[in-house]
Amino acid sequence: MKPMTRTLSMWMTLVVGMVVAQSSLARDLPDFTELVEEAAPGVVNISTTRVTEGYSTPFGDFGGQEIPDIFRHFFGDRFPVPPGGGGGRTEERQSLGSGFVIDADGYIMTNAHVVEGADEIMVRLNDRRDLKAELVGADEKTDVAVLKVDASDLPTLSLGDSDDLKVGEWVAAIGSPFGFDHSVTAGIISAINRTLPRDAYVPFIQTDVAINPGNSGGPLFNLDGEVIGINSQIFTRSGGFMGLSFAIPINVAMDIADQLRSEGHVTRGWLGVMIQPVSKDLAESFGMDRPEGALIADVDPDGPAARDGVQAGDIVLAVNGETVERSSNLPRLIGRVAPDSEVELTVLRAGDRKTLSVTVGDWPEELAGGSGQSPGSASPARLGLAVQSLSDAERDKYGIDAGVRVSDVDPRGVAAASGIRRGDIIVSVNQVAVESGRQLSQLVRELPADQAVPVRLYRDGRSLFVALRLADD
Repeated sequence: MKPMTRTLSMWMTLVVGMVVAQSSLARDLPDFTELVEEAAPGVVNISTTRVTEGYSTPFGDFGGQEIPDIFRHFFGDRFPVPPGGGGGRTEERQSLGSGFVIDADGYIMTNAHVVEGADEIMVRLNDRRDLKAELVGADEKTDVAVLKVDASDLPTLSLGDSDDLKVGEWVAAIGSPFGFDHSVTAGIISAINRTLPRDAYVPFIQTDVAINPGNSGGPLFNLDGEVIGINSQIFTRSGGFMGLSFAIPINVAMDIADQLRSEGHVTRGWLGVMIQPVSKDLAESFGMDRPEGALIADVDPDGPAARDGVQAGDIVLAVNGETVERSSNLPRLIGRVAPDSEVELTVLRAGDRKTLSVTVGDWPEELAGGSGQSPGSASPARLGLAVQSLSDAERDKYGIDAGVRVSDVDPRGVAAASGIRRGDIIVSVNQVAVESGRQLSQLVRELPADQAVPVRLYRDGRSLFVALRLADD
């Protein structure tokens, strides 16, 4: 064989090999066409309308929205609202999201943030019907909501078992990114049991499935066409998809949905403790071979844990035999326990393992962050904050006789607007000393509406007052 002929033959062999390899790879990739054909009818588009009080400015009607960049240098993020509201104009804002049918009689699941604050909710079915929906209930802590439309014989989706998921398996999403109905994207599960800031009750499924605004509330499928999660969040610095998306496991979501449908609200177990992670240095100081568990940093003296013998300095290693690998696991394990149920805590105390039986309580109203509150109620949840009691040692340390620590603040709430921050200690409200979260709840109920009252805070080693004003209901 001549050299040129030999070279050509080698190239032909190589090309044929590459074609065969690519053909084999194509056969090994999943085919989502059948999944989409069967599942798409059960996926819906959700739009919401919110009517807000507006007002006029020399530059147009902005209704309390963020102002254009060109004016931000002069007015900040928002125009000042003129006295009297500026003419009482109203403006409708619409948002788009996704959802899916979980019951043929018209029950639909979506994200709580998709329908938050909505005055009207519309659901568009796969057959292009537009139906008005009622909100059955929403749980902000897990970001799950259930809607009801007046329809029957709707196509439902099959539900899988999110406890059986494995990293690396293929998944697909169907939703309405930017309003484009029934868009399909696919990828793999990147991680499971992810904990995100402010989401202690959800062990998120992390994927690389392309998710964008409008996908929220839509289903995440396994290759069997079963829903194994609800697409909820993305991690982004650009506002769009950057390869990290997070879904609520369907097992978690259905537990919440069942409670919302039967009770209209969600109950959670509560221990009444403050926890922190066990670092490598802390593990060594406690005589542990490796970091694990949840370190009890403080115990609410009025809570279930204190009543049943849990102490600050205990490290919770297991709940009912289920290992607490990280501190973030503990709220999930306790939260899914029904209030007034007994749990066994395996704790490490002074180098010895102990088993404690604790009857968990119901998540207190003042820690609920607004969930389940009626519009006219006046409680710390209505203020948009959560509080935790102080120990005697902490009061001695700060030189105060009373107070509760602010553990979380809703940036949209009354407390944040008054200047109250996370970590502040509320010492008194309207010149009445605050001894506990329950007392704070009672004090807030008795506050006059639409009248500023003084709130004394302890912050960064000094005392200060802020003025708190409740809206007139």
